[in-house]
Amino acid sequence: MPTHVLEEGGENGAVAAAPRKFAALYNKDCRPYLFGAALAMMADNIEHVITYWVLWEKFHSPALTGFEVISHWVPFLLFSVYFGGLADRHDCRRIIQAAQALFMLVSALWGVLILTDTLQVWSACVLLILHGVAGAVWGPGEQLMLHDFVGPAELPSAVRLNATFRSLGILFGPVVGSALLLGLGPVAGIFVNVAFYLPLMIFLFRTKLTGHTRDGSIVARPRVGLFDSVRVLREVGANPTMVGMIVLAGLGAFFVGASLQSSMPIFAQDLGAGSAGTAYGVLLFANGAGGVLGGILLEATGRIKPSVFAAVVSTAVYGLSSLFFAMTASYPLALVLLVIGGVANLASMSIGQTVVQLLAKPAERGRVIGVYNVSANGLRAGSGFTVGLLGAAAGCTGRWG
Repeated sequence: MPTHVLEEGGENGAVAAAPRKFAALYNKDCRPYLFGAALAMMADNIEHVITYWVLWEKFHSPALTGFEVISHWVPFLLFSVYFGGLADRHDCRRIIQAAQALFMLVSALWGVLILTDTLQVWSACVLLILHGVAGAVWGPGEQLMLHDFVGPAELPSAVRLNATFRSLGILFGPVVGSALLLGLGPVAGIFVNVAFYLPLMIFLFRTKLTGHTRDGSIVARPRVGLFDSVRVLREVGANPTMVGMIVLAGLGAFFVGASLQSSMPIFAQDLGAGSAGTAYGVLLFANGAGGVLGGILLEATGRIKPSVFAAVVSTAVYGLSSLFFAMTASYPLALVLLVIGGVANLASMSIGQTVVQLLAKPAERGRVIGVYNVSANGLRAGSGFTVGLLGAAAGCTGRWG
C-alpha cells in the first residue's frame, strides 16, 4: 500500500496513513495487544478510584491528594529517557511485562495494607510513586512494540487505535472501580483488580515480536543515564519537525494536562446542573468519551493525516475548548466542549507520537519516545500549578462572570 514518507525539513512534514481503515485491528499481533492494553489501563484507573477513596477516608489530607497527581506524572518527567534507553537495548516484551508486574504488585500491596489496617502516609506515598514508575516504564516499550507489530505504513492506525483503546480503559475504569468498591469493598476490589493485568502479560509471552524485529536483532547501543534528557534532546534538535512535536506536546501537557479531571468537582458545582455528584459523573464521562469518539472518527474517516499542521490545529482546538469550558455557565455547552476537547487531545497526541516515531532512527527510537514522554506526560505534573495556583489567582476556575 502506498504511503508518503515524512520528509525531514519539509514545509508541512506530512505523513499519509495507509488507506485501509482500522488497519491495526487486522493485525494478528496488534489486535490482542490493544485489548490487553485497554484492560491494563482500566485496571490502572480502577486502582485510582479505590485507593484515592481509601486515602481520603483515612487521612482527609489535601496535601496527600495533591501528591497523588504529582507522584503519577513526575516519574515520566525524570525517567522517561532512561526507560526509553532500556527499550532500545532490551526485549520490549519483557520491559512491558515488568511494568505490568509492578502494577500488580502495587495493587496487591494496597490490598494487604488496607486489610491489615497498617496503611500509613509514608507507605501510601511509596506505593503511589511505584505506580507512577510502572506507567513510565510501560510507555516507550509499548510504542516500539506498536511499530514492530504493523510497520511504518500502518503505524498511524496503531498509535491512534492504541490511544483509543486506552481512552476506553480510562472511560470504564471509574465505572468498574466504583462497582468493585461498592459491591466488594476496597480490599476484595483491589485484589480483583490484579486480574485485569493478566491478559496483556499472557499475550506478551505468546507473541514473537520484541519491538526490534523489523529493525533487526537488538544490537549494542549506547547506555543512557538517568539525567541524559538534555543530551538526547540535543541529538534530535537537528530535526525541527521532531522538536516541534515535542514542544507542542509539552505545551498541552503543562497548561492543561491532568488539571481538568482534578478540577471537575469545582466545575460540576459551579455549573449547577442538579445534583453535583451526577453532574460530576456526566462531565467525567463526556471528557473520556471524547477520546474514544475521536479515535473512532479519525480511523473511520481517514481525513486527518499525521502532519505538523494537523498537530498544531488539534492542539489549538484542545486548548481553546478547555478555555471555553472553564468560561461557560451552560452545562450542555460544557459537555459539548469536553467532547470536542477529548477528540482534539487524542488527535494531537496520536499525531505527535506517530511523527516522532517515523522520524526517529531505529537505534534511537526508544530514547526519542522517552524525550517525547517527558514533554507529553511528565509536564502534566506542572498543570496543577498553572491551573490550580494561577487559575485561582486569576479567577479562571469554575464559572466566570
